[in-house]
Amino acid sequence: MEKRVLNTVLLSMENLKAKPVRSACLAVVAAILAFTLFGGSILVLNLRQGLDTMTRRFGADLMVVPEGASEKAQSILLRGAASYFYFDKAVVDRISRTEGIACASPQFFLTSLSESCCDAMVQLIAYDPETDFVVQPWMAEKYSGSVEDGQLVVGSRIAIRTDGTIRILGHNYPVAARLSRSASGLDTSVFMTMNTMRLLIGQARTEGYNFLAVQEREITRGTVSAVLVKTDPSRSPSRLAQTIRKENSGVDVVVSQRIFSGISETLTGMIDYIRLFSVILWVLAFIILAAVFSLSIHERKKEFAVLRILGATRGKLAAMILSESALVCIAGGGAGILLASLVVFPFSTLIGERIGLPWLDAPFFSITLLALGSLFLSALTGPLASLYSTFRISRAETYFTMREGE
Repeated sequence: MEKRVLNTVLLSMENLKAKPVRSACLAVVAAILAFTLFGGSILVLNLRQGLDTMTRRFGADLMVVPEGASEKAQSILLRGAASYFYFDKAVVDRISRTEGIACASPQFFLTSLSESCCDAMVQLIAYDPETDFVVQPWMAEKYSGSVEDGQLVVGSRIAIRTDGTIRILGHNYPVAARLSRSASGLDTSVFMTMNTMRLLIGQARTEGYNFLAVQEREITRGTVSAVLVKTDPSRSPSRLAQTIRKENSGVDVVVSQRIFSGISETLTGMIDYIRLFSVILWVLAFIILAAVFSLSIHERKKEFAVLRILGATRGKLAAMILSESALVCIAGGGAGILLASLVVFPFSTLIGERIGLPWLDAPFFSITLLALGSLFLSALTGPLASLYSTFRISRAETYFTMREGE
């Protein structure tokens, strides 16, 4: 017969196998705790990552649009809603001359169709390469060349054909670069120079899309849809927004700081709820584990007394009990983290859309740290919950324990 030397860990594992139902129940509690901790932490991390990235990518302090179009402009930025509106380009020069304005760049909006003429319904945005300070720096992260007339730059969620083109209004256009994720509606937008926009509208008209007559007239007249503004760091964007409204009739000014602060407040509220729920769940898990361990150890008093008679020290008994609680919580914690991963990662995009807030997947290194942290906390909860019961049983007198119940 093969002899086995049972150290503390092996003995603990054998004890857990001997009581599979009890061990499974303890593991389930630990799994629920780890699932909530890891899943909630991933949600918080992805939301924070999304907000930080969106704020950085937008790059403009102010967005000047026609009067009454501010909500549409925010929908384009945050949700990628397709829309268009126009006003006189002369406002660009007036804004540029305003004291406290570092730079101003116009954009022209157009909406594609979602039919056989187009691969998808997307927001088309034309920028001025001479003054642009948003699209081109963003593009430079992935593409070092210049964008020629007739070429497009697409958001991260735009599907590109195998030949490197995208079909818009009956014509295939080559894609020069795909932008990195921004966690905003700009990920589903297509960018091009003003010259390319004129070329696209003209090409669409020759293909028989006559509904673009208004847009063709507007871009020919030199109108624009929005003016992105970068303010001097020493000036208040909100005060400059008031100045622009006073000096330019028929315009609205969207202050990006207000948009992002509003999102940040919503995000902070959601994070607070997630943290509160996690704390409450941890307390409940601790109480449940402590109660179950107390009952279990009470039932096993004579088992521990026999081990003491066979030569086990008080410290050995305590180490065995703490090892059992740690092992069962590690197993349950690992299962909970795995389950949370199967829920969160495959459906990450859908979760982001349902939440309706900026969402960007966190780096692998950060996710790994969260997983290890959640597993560590789950593993630590078991021994902490069993600590009092362990102390009591290790201090019990063997003689009285064996005579108990006679």
